[in-house]
Amino acid sequence: MPNYEYRCLNCKRRFEVYMSYSEYGKKNLRCPHCQNDQVERRVTRVRFARSEESRLENLADPSNLAGLEDDPKALARMMRQMSGEMGEELGPEFDEVVDRLEAGQSPEQIEEAIPDLGEGVGDMGSGDFGDI
Repeated sequence: MPNYEYRCLNCKRRFEVYMSYSEYGKKNLRCPHCQNDQVERRVTRVRFARSEESRLENLADPSNLAGLEDDPKALARMMRQMSGEMGEELGPEFDEVVDRLEAGQSPEQIEEAIPDLGEGVGDMGSGDFGDI
């Protein structure tokens, strides 16, 4: 059964009601806190499922990339959005870099402050990519 959110017009408190589609609009509702029958339905957020391809296309939109090299805070927003779209935890180094960008540090300043950043990432050992 769906969950519907309501707000009492008397005590202003919010509450949820679980009811079937057939009950919606027919069932008499009362606030569980003050028993008043003057309630209004709240419209809740709606989530849309998007394909991975759709999320990646959104990230690759050139309008989202404009001016990133000159604005560390915009770069940080884009990186957080990318992380959210990918749905992966990227670790404490990623969080530190984004935090520094949000504080206004440039990528160059971050590289100077954290010289071993990314060390070993993508390192295949001997440089031989084998069967890739």
